Amino acid sequence: MDVSSVARRARAENFPVASVLFPRRLRPHLRALYGFARLVDILGDEVEGDRNAALDELEREVEACYRSEPTWPVLRALAPTIHEFSLPRGPFLRLIEANRLDQRISEYETWGDLREYCRHSAEPVGRLVLGLLRLDRDVELLAASDDVCTGLQLVNFLQDVPRDLELGRIYLPREDRGRFGVTELDCPSPELLELLRFEAVRARGLLAAGQLLQERIGGRIGRGVGLFARGGAAALDALESAHWDVFTQRPRPSRTRLALAALAR
Repeated sequence: MDVSSVARRARAENFPVASVLFPRRLRPHLRALYGFARLVDILGDEVEGDRNAALDELEREVEACYRSEPTWPVLRALAPTIHEFSLPRGPFLRLIEANRLDQRISEYETWGDLREYCRHSAEPVGRLVLGLLRLDRDVELLAASDDVCTGLQLVNFLQDVPRDLELGRIYLPREDRGRFGVTELDCPSPELLELLRFEAVRARGLLAAGQLLQERIGGRIGRGVGLFARGGAAALDALESAHWDVFTQRPRPSRTRLALAALAR
């Protein structure tokens, strides 16, 4: 495993469109957070060999950010952000733990179980962004951020049903599959279509918290934070327009749709 090449790849990947609404001084810090999140996912999903060992090594690199000096490029870029904004270890470690869970848990029984997984896999990202805004002690904003991030994670689960199956994972709760009589996830069916619609309603409900974030934060930054939620809603619109066909394509909003979302107030 060439960890350094993996780290370079994560650092080079596309930066979220919402970042253009953040002040220039914050964009390098957002990029550092994004690079770390992508690196964790790559190590947990794609690296050949012992992925748990790779994640353990990444955790040591995180600790080095606080105790000494990391060696991986993504962590070296992240360390100044951690120190400038006094970001805690917890969110970084929870993102790593989410990928450890992926190595041993293939599916979740209930929505509550999946939501707990999202506490590790999704919520930390929003909390770190609030940390950059120095708003990570506002309980109401934290709760809204958790909802939006979990909603975005759920949208990804809906888009990626075939990909997740290839990885040996199912992120549609077993109780929900039973409720709609879904027995197979590797081909389209009326039952699966109804299940995807049901989960999309759940995701929209969570993404609605983006309005509170936008209004409470305010200004251009508030619009940037709100755009994350609007982008998730646009992805759900794309899924609906594609009649929930996640097998022949990965439905996603067009650049025009995202640009319109960015202009929305």
